[in-house]
Order: sequence, then structure tokens, then C-alpha cells
Amino acid sequence: MKTLAEFKASLNSEQPVSGLTAQLKSLWYDGKGNWHQAHAQVDHLDDRASAWVHAYLHRKEGDIWNADYWYSKARQTRPDISLDEEWEQLVVEFL
Repeated sequence: MKTLAEFKASLNSEQPVSGLTAQLKSLWYDGKGNWHQAHAQVDHLDDRASAWVHAYLHRKEGDIWNADYWYSKARQTRPDISLDEEWEQLVVEFL
């Protein structure tokens, strides 16, 4: 899978395609509307990429304090864009 369009098309499947990174698997579950499963993919990881996705998920949840903590761990700044735009940017970043 190499493009945002391909990633979005994969959301029609029941399960994520094999070989996705934890970050992409998290974003896949989020794209399917399963926040809890998305969170479970990155919650236990401590790398910067996972922290970035974790931050996005807490921003989506509305827990801005927690989101800002994870953005800091990821060395990112909370963006001033829609959640949909951030989701797409993250997918593209990790593809």
C-alpha cells in the first residue's frame, strides 16, 4: 500500500491488511470508527511515531491536556487543522 487512496480503500475490508506498522494499523482502526482498538495499537509503545498517533487519538477524544503531552513526546505541535486533515497527514507520513 503506497497511497492515501489505497489506504482509504482498505477501510472497506473487515481487517487491516497484513504488514501494516502499528501506527498505520492504529490509523486504520480509527478510520473504521474504532477508537479503542486504534488506541490499543499505540498505547503501549514509546517511540516518537507512536506518540504522534497517540496524540492525535487523544485530540480526537477531546482530551487536549493528554494530547499535548503526547505531541510533546512526539516532538510535534498540536496542529490547527481538522481531525480529518490530521488523520490524512498522518497516514501519508507513515505510508
